[in-house]
Amino acid sequence: MIPRDLTFVLGGARSGKSLHAERLASESGLPVTYIATARVADDEFAERVAHHRERRPSHWKLHEAPLDLAGAVAAIDAPGHCILIDCLTLWLANLLCPPGDAPPAGEPQTLLSAFEAALVSARGKIIVVSNEIGLGVVPLGAATRLYVDELGRLNQRIAALSTQVTMMVAGLPLALKTPAAA
Repeated sequence: MIPRDLTFVLGGARSGKSLHAERLASESGLPVTYIATARVADDEFAERVAHHRERRPSHWKLHEAPLDLAGAVAAIDAPGHCILIDCLTLWLANLLCPPGDAPPAGEPQTLLSAFEAALVSARGKIIVVSNEIGLGVVPLGAATRLYVDELGRLNQRIAALSTQVTMMVAGLPLALKTPAAA
């Protein structure tokens, strides 16, 4: 069995998690495909996306996957290749809160399980970014509580699969899980 190479980078808003993940991808020396999960809904968010885009090396490939993250990973994954997924936070929001009056793209738990299975069977290097939003107070609204709960569960599932987990705080990486010594 080929050992999994899955790195999970967590942190709060503006903690430096995306920059750290991009640095890890660059340092891998492998060809990189950046999977973006965001849906751009307004000008301010478009500026954020543009900032991320400008920071990435121009030779990295880009794949947008606001819903079918498992399919994107399966299609792109290959030995000797690095996939950077940024981020699970926005992907889960897309699944739970489709734009306008659109129905959900599928059963969220089915899509979450399919993504987990894609990570388990991955042959290349995968770096996944997500927000850690469960450090504050319990939200008042039911929809927000559901989102916080589901993201917390998703983060736990991905952390359990990962060979390395890093928490970003104020731009500093804190190793939560390191690869086991061979």
